Amino acid sequence: AGRKQRAAARRKAFSLFVKAKEVPAASRCPGGGEGVRWRCCRQAFEELPGIHRHVALHHSGDVGRQAGLGAAPAEAAGSAARPSGHSCGSPEISWTLPDTSHVSQEDLTSQVGDVLLYYCYCEVRDPEKLCAWQKALCQHLHLTGKVRVASEGINGTVGGSKVATSLYIKVMLSQPLFKNILCQEDFKKSAGGSHCFPDLRVGVFKEIVPMGIDPKIVSYKETGIHLSPQEFHREVEQYLSQATQGQSDTILLDCRNFYESKIGHFQGCLAPDIRKFSYFPSYVDENLELFKDKRVLMYCTGGIRCERGSAYLRSKAVCREVYQLKGGIHKYLEEFPDGFYRGKLFVFDDRYAICSNEDIISACRYCGVLWDQYKLCSSQHCRQLVLTCPSCCNKGLTACCPVCQEKELKVTSRASGQILKEECECTRRRPRVPIEHVSPRMLDAGK
Repeated sequence: AGRKQRAAARRKAFSLFVKAKEVPAASRCPGGGEGVRWRCCRQAFEELPGIHRHVALHHSGDVGRQAGLGAAPAEAAGSAARPSGHSCGSPEISWTLPDTSHVSQEDLTSQVGDVLLYYCYCEVRDPEKLCAWQKALCQHLHLTGKVRVASEGINGTVGGSKVATSLYIKVMLSQPLFKNILCQEDFKKSAGGSHCFPDLRVGVFKEIVPMGIDPKIVSYKETGIHLSPQEFHREVEQYLSQATQGQSDTILLDCRNFYESKIGHFQGCLAPDIRKFSYFPSYVDENLELFKDKRVLMYCTGGIRCERGSAYLRSKAVCREVYQLKGGIHKYLEEFPDGFYRGKLFVFDDRYAICSNEDIISACRYCGVLWDQYKLCSSQHCRQLVLTCPSCCNKGLTACCPVCQEKELKVTSRASGQILKEECECTRRRPRVPIEHVSPRMLDAGK
């Protein structure tokens, strides 16, 4: 009876909390976005599920206090054993696996399917348990891919048949840990399947996206303002218009790595020449003057890097405001396939890229002809990607640089008595953290 009373009180408090965030009809202005009904943490919400998810993720403690609910005796007794920073109300992990008895093995393992990309920030009390369940679930559905689990949530990209990926989404949405936080639209789909990944890798990490900063120091809860694809499209349109006239106070920032932005990016963006996202904090530190008093529009592949990246940029307190594209380029291209994003979208699987328009904005590393299909460097001692067209490939030009090309020739000629270092010209010549020498005039021109 006591549990039922507390649950009823919590539901009532939850409703009151959401109601308190509702914007009165009379005060809703056109500039605030059509249909905006709730505002919280500098974000606008048009639909009830959106504000519900936000409150469940960021304000569960506030709701508990509003309801006047203390910890039950058993909870209080066990609180000392819990890791610090985790919500006492964090749901237990369900070990449920979907029933596949009604699905033929052929449909479950079909090579014609989808690749899913998703993430969910939430407090996880037992990452090891979530990791074990996730691995069992993917194996049960014959999915391949990569899943990162941490105390701050989960991040995954998995491939399988259409039946398998649909069941995966259904089970993920029913998992108590993600309920009211994760929703259908958080899963970005693209054509593919289990063949897009060499295997299944599920593991526990400190961060669900490797930025190299302790999540307790820079939290996803301090993120920038989320913009829908439609809102982001309007912002980019305005930015490009103002930049042409030399009046822009905005930076359109690509949070991805150089090889991703090389084959596709938003027009007029600033794309850092960094090799890993873990270099992004150093990039911000070395270029703080660049962001001073600017409005920053950030974007990445699916949105997850912006969650931590925008939080880090905001922690420096130099920008006027920081915005980020909700759902990333993936969601933007669903709405605007011929919008302001040109070229291909880099993906971290064996496809390397997916396309929404016919533009090719990059070139062959050797002959300069337009080309945007990556291959791995042919040198066994290198993991760099290279853009080399079929004509150059036929000539044996398959390495990322002359140093690696020479190593490859030595290996193929069996003159491999010499120890070959892993470093190549690409990594040696590129500074780990570039310092931007960008004049205000160049930024205003959107270059």
